[in-house]
Amino acid sequence: MSKALFDLTGQVALVTGTSRGLGQYFARALARAGADLILTSRKRESLASFESEIKALGRRVVSLELDVRDQRSIENMAAEAESAFGQIHILVNNAGCNVRKPALDITWDDWNLVLDTNLRGSFFVAQAVARGMVPHHYGRVINIGSVTSVAGYAGLGPYTASRGGIKQLTMSLADDWGTHGITVNCLAPGWFRTEQNKVLYENKEWVDYLVDRIPLKRPGRPDDLDGAIVFLASEASRYITGQTLLVDGGISTGATRATVAQKEP
Repeated sequence: MSKALFDLTGQVALVTGTSRGLGQYFARALARAGADLILTSRKRESLASFESEIKALGRRVVSLELDVRDQRSIENMAAEAESAFGQIHILVNNAGCNVRKPALDITWDDWNLVLDTNLRGSFFVAQAVARGMVPHHYGRVINIGSVTSVAGYAGLGPYTASRGGIKQLTMSLADDWGTHGITVNCLAPGWFRTEQNKVLYENKEWVDYLVDRIPLKRPGRPDDLDGAIVFLASEASRYITGQTLLVDGGISTGATRATVAQKEP
């Protein structure tokens, strides 16, 4: 197999939500595979140190302000990105948020915050970037979902709704844009420690419970996603579209704790 299938040299990747967390890991992986980067955050200054890191890898990089809940911000970002590089080959729709509350405590504003950011924002960012991909008859759109795209968890009502929507949206856009040479796939991480959920990992009992349900017996490490993001961005995935790739250590198999399984006949 040729390594050229995974080589992103000469490609431009736009990754949203790169001020911290998995967005930075996605951007690093793409840069190491050869891609130049467009980084985004609601506050452009928060990207300064990460921009320097990407430049140190020998890649061209531009940082842009983006609020995915604001349509004008999305359109301005897309225009500035095309002006900077001329063509965007890869979009990683990563920007997102979460509100952890029991379903009975979720407010109207909680729901709107999560759905507007994770689902509506992802759609309109993809739309704005795809408009520039269509004339080139080429594009890779990677929507970031979650294991909650296929499974429900208590206390995550709006989040699971948004991530389930991302899975369905991915299939719809794949059908819509396939004729234009654009693939659209969903990368769905399982349980990874991030800034959003780090408080959960301070609870040893919860971590032990989680690990018991993961066939590979550990939470994910951010670099576990490197191969998947590069694969979906590269020529290696050219005939794959509308799919959800779960990188979750197997938790979506529905594995149960050993103590429970032993009680079953």
